[in-house]
Amino acid sequence: MIHDLTATAIRAPFIIGVAGGTGSGKTTVTERVLEAAGVGSVAILAQDSYYRDQSHLPLELREQTNYDHPDAFDWELLSLQLGQLISNEPVYCPIYDFNNHTRASTTMAILPAPIIVVEGILALYDADLRAKFDLKVFVDADPDVRFIRRLQRDVRERGRSPESVIHQYLETVRPSHLQFIEPSKRYADVIIPHGGMNEPALEMLGARIRTVL
Repeated sequence: MIHDLTATAIRAPFIIGVAGGTGSGKTTVTERVLEAAGVGSVAILAQDSYYRDQSHLPLELREQTNYDHPDAFDWELLSLQLGQLISNEPVYCPIYDFNNHTRASTTMAILPAPIIVVEGILALYDADLRAKFDLKVFVDADPDVRFIRRLQRDVRERGRSPESVIHQYLETVRPSHLQFIEPSKRYADVIIPHGGMNEPALEMLGARIRTVL
């Protein structure tokens, strides 16, 4: 009887993959998951933290990185740390320094939780990672809305000039979205149109989270 109670108590976490183009509203959706579940019930792995370390490259080469291409990510580390969280082990997630285009020297501790969210533009791209998700969400939004949000974020938070953001969007962001991110929508269990502004869809997602808990 004691064995049965122990087995019941150790329940595997519910894992949600949240994907979508840049500026689509992924962070808003993730925040609603956190709000529905409550503090301490959600562990968040942001894919942006898992860009490959580029400290061995000169700055001028780092600046040429296509951050919207699958090759920019350290898939092995992301999968490893997700597996550790699933096994109820804490992880030390990298912190990416976007000003210097490489990983920071510090890390951030992520504790195990009943719900794990993997959030990023290519969260649904990798088949091995995707297979670990119990719920796959794609956050959709019109391209012009996504571009405006990207422009505002990069200028405000990352010290970029509007000209450099526009150049990057045309040269790498838009082509990579069409080639890699948009096609991953077909793997989603739930597609949220209008991004983080879709209140009915966010309410439904919140209700689903509460049933898990």
